[in-house]
Amino acid sequence: MRTFILSVQHLLAMYAGAILVPIIVGTSLKFSAEEIAFLVTVDIFMCGVATFLQVWKGTGTGLPIVLGCTFTAVAPMILIGQTKGISDLYGSLFLSGILVVLIAPFFSYLVKLFPPVVTGSVVTIIGINLMPVAMNYLAGGEGAKDYGDGKNILLGLITLVIILVIQRFTTGFLKSIAILIGLVLGTVIAAWFGIVDVKQVGTAHWFSLPHPFRFAHFSFDFGATLVFFIVALVSLIESTGVYHALSEITGKQLERKDFRKGYTAEGLAIILGAIFNAFPYTAYSQNVGLVSLSGAKKNKVIYGMVILLIICGCIPKLGALANMIPLPVLGGAMIAMFGMVMAYGVSILGTSDFKNQNNLLVIAISVGLGAGISAVPDAFKSLGDHFSWLTQNGIVIGTISAILLNFFFNGIKYQQKQEDMK
Repeated sequence: MRTFILSVQHLLAMYAGAILVPIIVGTSLKFSAEEIAFLVTVDIFMCGVATFLQVWKGTGTGLPIVLGCTFTAVAPMILIGQTKGISDLYGSLFLSGILVVLIAPFFSYLVKLFPPVVTGSVVTIIGINLMPVAMNYLAGGEGAKDYGDGKNILLGLITLVIILVIQRFTTGFLKSIAILIGLVLGTVIAAWFGIVDVKQVGTAHWFSLPHPFRFAHFSFDFGATLVFFIVALVSLIESTGVYHALSEITGKQLERKDFRKGYTAEGLAIILGAIFNAFPYTAYSQNVGLVSLSGAKKNKVIYGMVILLIICGCIPKLGALANMIPLPVLGGAMIAMFGMVMAYGVSILGTSDFKNQNNLLVIAISVGLGAGISAVPDAFKSLGDHFSWLTQNGIVIGTISAILLNFFFNGIKYQQKQEDMK
């Protein structure tokens, strides 16, 4: 019973992220309510599969690591889905997963190209790209008849305040599920306003197995593949920190082959996510704190969570239930979550040497270009469609600028904070 309770805790800690990403992406790409419900359930299912790949020693690190859909992929998925189409989105995501598997044995060397000044700039740019999505949802959803209505703003702000209060006055597990509690309470309050649609829950099926290519088969685009590959590299760097943290918490010493297997597991998770028209997956840091807090360091707890995720991923009614959350409520929660992405980027930059004027220039130019192109995507349109993958995508141009500028000013310098991998 104790193992089951701990497994449920882990599930709840990552559940908000697992349902928010598909709802945001599905809504932005104009999916129907039924399609979004499927997207939610298949994502939950694939979170279970991806986590198993990482926890099982045969394919992953063997550490109690939870994999979930990464928020850094939200803005790219929306952008590519809207401009290139769903087929290009999933085909390019599939190729990026293959690239991750191919570079996994060498990534510990490639990481030298991504010191904090580069990684922090990229994550900050991604966070900046996400905030307009949050603000549109807070106002009621772009194109909605009541867009900007005071009722929508009030609902979103109430949800945000609930999350902030829980963060301020609670500790431990309750604090780790502040977003989930905020979404639930915000939806309850929205029901009093009469804007919660429960019909879709009644029409949704009780059981359905996920199946490949639900929305589209693959087509491929170079620029889209590059975007997803960049997102994957940033996720691998973040995951490396999770590997080190859980290695210390569990007392399990990791060797270089364990890191290789961990990176490979994440690449396989991205590939499977694309095949099932779901999402790219990465290590969830919020579950690391839960391992430390609960003292439960055995993999059997995570295996229990995997079983729960797979079961939940076969129940479409749960997806429909999650899709009941009104857009203003989502917007309030997204301000906190997407703001944290941006803040995390700033915190990474905080480890850089700001007294070094060169570092300031790397950050200034890369973030400036990334944010500028995201705000004005047609600025370089006259250069033609052949270069649109670079000139009309803030994440790509910002990342490439950061890498090249860092190499120009600093060369390849990488100070490893953890012990060298054996």
